[in-house]
This record gives sequence, structure tokens and C-alpha cells, in this order.
Amino acid sequence: MVPTFIPIFCWIFHLFISFFFLLRRKKLLVHSHRTEIATSDLGFQFYQYCSACSCSLIFLKKCFLYLLEAEGKVIMMIAMVSVVLGGFIVLLVHLFSLLVIKPSLVRAKLHRQGISGPSPHFLFGNIPDIKRIQLQLQLTAITTSKDQNVSISHCWPPTMFPYLEQWRNQYGKIFMYSTGNIHQLSISDIEMVKEVSLCTSLSLGKPSYLSKDRAPLFGKGIISSNGPVWAHQRKIIAPELYLDKIKGMVNLMVDSTNALVRSWEAKLDHKEAVTEIKVDEDLRSLSADVISRACFGSNYSEGKEIFTNLRNLQQIMSEGFLGIPGLRYFPSKNNRQMWRLTKEINTMILKLVKLRMGAAYEKDLLQMILEGANNSGGSDGLLSNGISQDEFIIDNCKTIFFAGHETTAITSSWCLMLLAVHQDWQARARAEVLEACKDGILDADILRSMKTLNIVIQETLRLYPPAVFVVRTALEDMKFKGIVVPKGMNIQIPVSIMQQDPDLWGPDAHKFNPERFANGILGACKIPQAYMPFGVGPHVCAGQHLAMAELKVILSLILSKFEFSLSPAYQHSPAFRLVIEPGQGVLLNLKRL
Repeated sequence: MVPTFIPIFCWIFHLFISFFFLLRRKKLLVHSHRTEIATSDLGFQFYQYCSACSCSLIFLKKCFLYLLEAEGKVIMMIAMVSVVLGGFIVLLVHLFSLLVIKPSLVRAKLHRQGISGPSPHFLFGNIPDIKRIQLQLQLTAITTSKDQNVSISHCWPPTMFPYLEQWRNQYGKIFMYSTGNIHQLSISDIEMVKEVSLCTSLSLGKPSYLSKDRAPLFGKGIISSNGPVWAHQRKIIAPELYLDKIKGMVNLMVDSTNALVRSWEAKLDHKEAVTEIKVDEDLRSLSADVISRACFGSNYSEGKEIFTNLRNLQQIMSEGFLGIPGLRYFPSKNNRQMWRLTKEINTMILKLVKLRMGAAYEKDLLQMILEGANNSGGSDGLLSNGISQDEFIIDNCKTIFFAGHETTAITSSWCLMLLAVHQDWQARARAEVLEACKDGILDADILRSMKTLNIVIQETLRLYPPAVFVVRTALEDMKFKGIVVPKGMNIQIPVSIMQQDPDLWGPDAHKFNPERFANGILGACKIPQAYMPFGVGPHVCAGQHLAMAELKVILSLILSKFEFSLSPAYQHSPAFRLVIEPGQGVLLNLKRL
């Protein structure tokens, strides 16, 4: 088919040029002193214009004849170029709408309500400002810090996220900023935080970047999904992580932790010996062993191999996250590594699933996920929410890894570091453990009775929460504290800042003081919604009871066997790698009791 718009366009262009010169000539003549000549020339000019039209019609006819007589390849080439150009124009319009029009409309809605923030840069948002502020802080730290033996400070959020601190002081406790194309409404106003925390509407969901830019790690699992998809997955997974189910997992936690204790004892030749141990990798292996046994049962060795690859994937993803549209499709070195690891992990999980098919296995988390997928699936292999059965299985296995393995291991490291620094609390916690376990038995009921250990863990999670932000997206226009949050806007709660706010926690908010939790969260903080180590609202972490039980088992067995202090070589450097972890690891001097 001949693309007729090409000669038509040429004809219109020809007419436009002719008419332009006609008007240009008329303008010159009217403004000259030769008015009579100019007027008399108008008839001639009109004649010229008619001639131009005639020429254009002749030109149009010739174009049509040329196209009709041209070779088929030429016509096809012109058609292809036309399609490509048309697609390119559509893409440009879409990008302009995505990067300029929509963000401007969202910001304008908030501006009209008195919400301000730093002006974004095209494409990169406020990323250049963030990097500039962080660089300024680093230069200041280099020039002012000469003493390497400074005391450990738990007030790390202002140094890790100095831009939030600066903008919070400049624009108030509610302000907006963007990282690439991701727009955030940062809120640390406690009344608004409380309203967001108590909101149960499915219209307040998880941000889209969790299922897009971080898809290799989270996919469409319970961490990143929304609406009916999330509700369906939560209904399947959450009941398996209730307290009554956790009781049956305590024994496997004890077995795995005892193996770690024996490996540490082997490094101590005699009772008075002291050895330096970097605990982080050992605790990761322990946590991976626990969650592998809980999730994969008798296939736990294969599960640990999956977790090793997932850990590598997490490290790659934490190296850079800009939020620029389409960047995840660019074949950079990091992206290629992510694609390779994702493919390997998915293959390994599905291999385990095939081993389970048609065989009788114990009731572990993987079996529960499989049954949930099978019971909800149709003949086309899709679940009722449109997700494939394979996707459901893979994504939720990854979710259990990240939520139940990585975060627990990191919190264990922080707990041991804090107890090593605060020997009085280490002694109190050990005395409680030895009294509770005097018969050599450790079960769920005994764990529940350990009040001192419980408040130590709570205080650790307050100072070093695994997730430093709680982020929700308004899936439709929503109102909090009288402010209409436009559809598509992310609401970001800086957990680390809220949990160390002196206005909420008192003048010792930056200090380690487990006693504040002696009367529960209500006694520790003016408003309980300011404490959110496991998230808030309906999307609160489904595995929090599993995490707390595992932390208590690990700490109680270590405390019952060892005394420990912080090594002089320890460097306190919290690092943000999707979660907050000890940047240089935790080095302890260990001694048998």
C-alpha cells in the first residue's frame, strides 16, 4: 500500500512556502513608500500564488505517479521508515508525559496544599542534589575527624541520609523529592504517620519500583504486590507463620544454632582462651540453615545454595538504584549479572519443585506454597489473580529468603555488637537465660518468658531497623491529615529517623537503653506508631514472630556458652545495602564461660 501521506505532506509544505513568501513580499511593500505600486502588485502576487498552487498540484500528481511506478522495495523502505518515525514520535510523547507532565501535575497538586521540596532536575530528579550533599558531608568528616578511637554513636541516620535531614530542616516534616522518576512524599509528622499506619485500605499499597526495578529479588511476591494479588498471597502464607506454627520450628532453630556454637567452641583451645571472630558470615550461614530447614525441609542443602545466589543478587542490586525509567533494561555489567543470577535462581527453585511433584513431603513452607499454588490454579497454569503458578512459587521463595534470612542475620549481628559494648546488659540477659534454661530445655514457652532478652532485641531493632524506610503508594487519591495525596505518589516514612526522634523517645533517643521497653511499646514511646521495625498497617511483616523466635534462640544459646567483648579492630560503619548492616562486619573477642 502506498503511504499517501508523504506526497500530501510535500504538497502542503510547498503551499506553505509559497504562501510564506507571498505574505513576506506583501509586508515589505505595504511598509514601503511605494503604496500604489504595492497595491497594483497584489493582483500579480495573487496570480503568482495561484500558479504556485497549480505547480503544487502538478508536483502532487508526479509524486503519486512516482510512488506507483517505484520498485516495491523502495515503497517498503518508505513504509518502514514511516512506521519507525511514527513509533519514535509516540515514544517521545510518552516519555515527555511520564517525565515532565505527570510529575509536574503531581507536584502542582501538593504545592497548592503548601507542600514544597527541592526542585528536581530533568530525568535525574534530586539525585544530583543527594550526591552533592553526601559529598559535602564526606569532605567535612575527612577534615574534622582526626581521632580514630571515637566512641560508638548510634545516631547514624543524619550521616547516612544527610539530604533528608537537610530538607527536613528546610521544608518541614512533610516534603517532596524525587530519585529519577520515583517521586516521594517524605513524612515524619507523627500525626500523619499515625494515620498512614492505621489505614487498612487496599488503595494504599506497595510502590511499583519493588515489582519493577527490584523484580529480580522480589518479583510479584507478598513484599511487592498490591490489591487482590497481595491479599491472595497473604492469605496463603501468613497462617503458616503464626505463633502456633512457630512453636514447631524452635527445635530446628536450636539444632542449627548448636552447630554454630560447637564450631566456635572448637576455635577455643581451653577455657581461658580468647579468640577474635567476625560473626557476620557465621550468622548468615546459621540463618540460612534455619530458614532452609523451615522452608525446604529435607531439601535444605539445595535451599542454602539458592540463598547463596540470592545474597549475591542482593549485593549487586544494592550497588546502584537510580529510579530512571528503562535503566533496568540496559545491558550494563550489573544488569547482565542480575539477569544471569535470576535465571539460575529461578531454575534451581523450579528444580526443587519438580522433585516435590508426586511425592510425599513433610509440611514445610515450600510445601505450603506449592499447595497454595495448586489449589488456586486453573487449567491454564494461572492463579485466580493472573499470576502463573511458577511465578507465585519462585517469588515467594525469594521473599521468604529476604525477610526470614538476611534481616534476621543482620539483627543478630547488631544485637551481639550492642551487648559486647554494654557488658551490664550482657550480664543481665545471660543471667535470665541461664535461669530459664537450667534444665537444659529451650522451647517456645521458655522463649516467651525471656523478658530481658525481648527488650534487648526491641531496642536493637529501634536503633538499627533492617528496613530504614516504610514506603506506600497511593493507588488512588487519598487524604491524610487533611492533605490530598495524588494517585501514584509514594509516601515515604523514614523509620530510622522516627525511631530516634527525641520528641517521641526522650532525650536519650540516640542511646542504647532497653529499659525503655520494660512496660512495652506504649511505655517506651509517646505514640506507638513511631516504632515500626516490621513495617506498618496490613502490610506488616508476616514473619515477625518467626524472626523474633529465631533471634531469641540464637542469642540465648550464645549467651549461655560465651562471654564476649568488642574487638579493638571493630569499625562502626553502618552501611545501606537494601537493609542496614555493619559495613565492616562485627568483630568480637570470644571466651568460654
